[in-house]
Amino acid sequence: MPDPLGPTKPNVSPGATSSDMPCNMSTVPAFPSNDSDVLVNDRTGVGIGRAFRVGLLFGYGALGRLRNLSVGLLLIAGSAQAEVITIAALGDSLTAGYGLASDDGFVPQLQEWLQSQGVDAKVVNAGVSGDTTAGGLSRVEWTLTPEVDAMIVALGANDYLRALDPALTRQNIKGIIEAGLAANVDVLLVGMEVGSNYGPEYKMKFDAIFSDLASEYEVPIFPDWFAGLRAVTENQGDFARLMQADGLHPNAKGVAFIVDAMGPAVIDLVEGAKD
Repeated sequence: MPDPLGPTKPNVSPGATSSDMPCNMSTVPAFPSNDSDVLVNDRTGVGIGRAFRVGLLFGYGALGRLRNLSVGLLLIAGSAQAEVITIAALGDSLTAGYGLASDDGFVPQLQEWLQSQGVDAKVVNAGVSGDTTAGGLSRVEWTLTPEVDAMIVALGANDYLRALDPALTRQNIKGIIEAGLAANVDVLLVGMEVGSNYGPEYKMKFDAIFSDLASEYEVPIFPDWFAGLRAVTENQGDFARLMQADGLHPNAKGVAFIVDAMGPAVIDLVEGAKD
């Protein structure tokens, strides 16, 4: 995860932080994993309008009407295809797919899950292993290309592992949210419910970051990245069986539970991006 234990390039495995790290962390960001502003409701009308104007060029008569109809249908079909929502998943090794086969990471599993639900969305992997919230803030603007309609913000794990000041983490995530909103991108904030390794006061301040900012900026929140694993496990042993050997990153099955839990929130994000 964090430097200098691992590189910060996407899909590059960072080293495990420590073999003696307590396994009873509440959420442990220490449980990570690998890797336009078009008004949708107006598209059909625009397609029909363009078809009408093309009709003036083709002329009237049966052949002209047939050509006009064909052109109109093509334009409308093209508009429908353009409605696919592009989501940038901005995160760390949890998002990048650390330690997993290319098809087993969070992004490809989320993509497959959305398709199984009939949701037209493309998920872009913007996860960098070892990244902190400061790293996410430094690259959010070039992540938000014109094609991006929505963004999942899933950072904070490495801030916690490094025991960074929660005030700095808060400020960085605040900047990321503001960048997304300034780009007219819908944002889903993913929280981290951390352990008490650094004391109850640190935990309280860190846990509050996500819910506070979601409320301040009125953006949806999925409270805990590991909620899907906690929902299907009763003890630490069950939880560990859904993790990789390093005890920090979910295995492919664990990622599937994470996606199942978070998926409905992502569907809501997609629907919001269409409005």
